[in-house]
Amino acid sequence: MSVIRNHSEYRALWLFALFDLPTKTRDERRRYTQFRKALLAHGFTMLQYSVYARYCPDEESAETQRRAVRASLPPAGQVRVMGVTDRQFGKMEVYFGAKRTEVEDPPAQLMLF
Repeated sequence: MSVIRNHSEYRALWLFALFDLPTKTRDERRRYTQFRKALLAHGFTMLQYSVYARYCPDEESAETQRRAVRASLPPAGQVRVMGVTDRQFGKMEVYFGAKRTEVEDPPAQLMLF
């Protein structure tokens, strides 16, 4: 018997990774690239430069992703990880110039890794 979870907009959340990493030396740029690729490999999507987000159906999934981010941290720079509910995310206002656009939709199908 399978368990059906309630993926409500209050339980589901978007996990943000916001970072400011040094990129002056070749080694720092390499670490920046490795961190960015690790985020992409874990299903994060770039919203803006150094701002990535990933949809998580529940807090348990979000904690798994938090651990993955912590395991990928570079030795220098600043990284912040923050979760907001799907409902809060949906209230975000996004503008390209003066034109408002829609926020990103959660993935149609949950990804399994």
